[in-house]
Amino acid sequence: MSLPVKPGASWKKTNYPNIKNADYPVEVAGNESFNNLYLAGTIFGVPFVLVTILKLPFWTYPILTILLALPIFATYFVYGSKYALPFNNRVQTPGKKVEDYLTIIDPAFQKYKGRNRIPMETFFEAYFDGKIDINMDCLELFENRHDWAVFKMTAGQAKFFVTQWIPEVIWHSKKQDEDQVRDHYDRGDDFYAAFLGPRMVYTSGIMSDVNKKETLEELQDNKMKLVCEKMQLKKGERHLDIGCGWGTLTAYAAKNYGTDSTGITLARKQAEFGNNRIKEFGVPETQARIKCVDYRDIPNEKWDKITCLEMAEHVGIRRFNEFLLQVREMLHDDGLFFVQIAGLRATWQYEDFIWGLFMAKYVFPGADASMPLYWVIKQLECSGFEINNIDTIGVHYSATIYRWYLNWMSNQESITATYGKRWFRTWEIFLAWSTIIARQGSSTAFQIVAHKNLNAFDRAGVQSKNRFSV
Repeated sequence: MSLPVKPGASWKKTNYPNIKNADYPVEVAGNESFNNLYLAGTIFGVPFVLVTILKLPFWTYPILTILLALPIFATYFVYGSKYALPFNNRVQTPGKKVEDYLTIIDPAFQKYKGRNRIPMETFFEAYFDGKIDINMDCLELFENRHDWAVFKMTAGQAKFFVTQWIPEVIWHSKKQDEDQVRDHYDRGDDFYAAFLGPRMVYTSGIMSDVNKKETLEELQDNKMKLVCEKMQLKKGERHLDIGCGWGTLTAYAAKNYGTDSTGITLARKQAEFGNNRIKEFGVPETQARIKCVDYRDIPNEKWDKITCLEMAEHVGIRRFNEFLLQVREMLHDDGLFFVQIAGLRATWQYEDFIWGLFMAKYVFPGADASMPLYWVIKQLECSGFEINNIDTIGVHYSATIYRWYLNWMSNQESITATYGKRWFRTWEIFLAWSTIIARQGSSTAFQIVAHKNLNAFDRAGVQSKNRFSV
């Protein structure tokens, strides 16, 4: 359903009960105004100019080009995001002043007032440090972000991109992954329960009907049922869940579908919680268990069904193909592989990158394999899989994160008392902003069912048994 169109606008405001509806979905500059030829010319031209001016030997040119490529790329993005003009914008914002939204505490930020909007990264860094406060609910603030913020990459983000993000993408060692996962997920079960609720599922839920208001628990139960039915789980089948989190899906599949399920996580507290959850579900330990192990150390056994929900991003771009080949080797020839993976849109806007760098620094370090759908599909197909089914569930993710946000805000006092104001504010920004990011398509998630691309695979049998309703 939708509300009447505002005068002079061609965008219609929606009013779906099951999501947080957009107030001001402004389009900002991005790849449609980004010139790759200019970027290439700058990357290859600057070293040439330096070699010419400094009268260096020509053999230094390729060396300089390699050394300067990333800094030039980052600098180009900084200036591109600053001067690029918005395109195709059909939404009018309220047009209020910065001070209507923010209270400046530190005099160093006093220049951001009136219509002199603050760079987003500058804002959230200052907000974390208590140098800026907000005058309203954080999600409402972000719905109005185009009134008070600009989405230009700062020098600090460029530095993070070059000195931390790129090295992590290149390396992705076991030690790096272990440190990042345990620092993140072993923080405390109470921290995550404060927004995930009793299901303790840190992946997108599924709405059964956008016109029906559902609880977070209903969304997650919908998702677990959908995954199990897409995978056509049967009693006695060996089921492996890679990156199982707190083990809820592992326990759910074993209890409701009779599978012999094993969940894998790198986080010690998650493994302990998951094994207790299996007991709570009344599932014997001979039928389901959670193991704390790196995915690279999973024994090379055969499994009937393998699921991986929003863990593959952490494998990283460099090791993604290696991971898929490992999964293929562990899967029976007639088995199914389900991957739910967070992804990005190829038609990007600068806000997408500013949000992505924020997430990489503060929320999900090392999750660099969040890529557009075409990239994920290519990796699967080149690793010997055939795609059986794909669903894009970004708006479902927005509905899920919105409920996480409401839970988080309702637990502000206890979280602040235990973990401090900075941790509370970091997740407050993450959940508020991500509710919008997922809704508008900047980031999304894909559910993909795949199988080995073998001539003898029973494709007709798989299609005849598809049951995708929730």
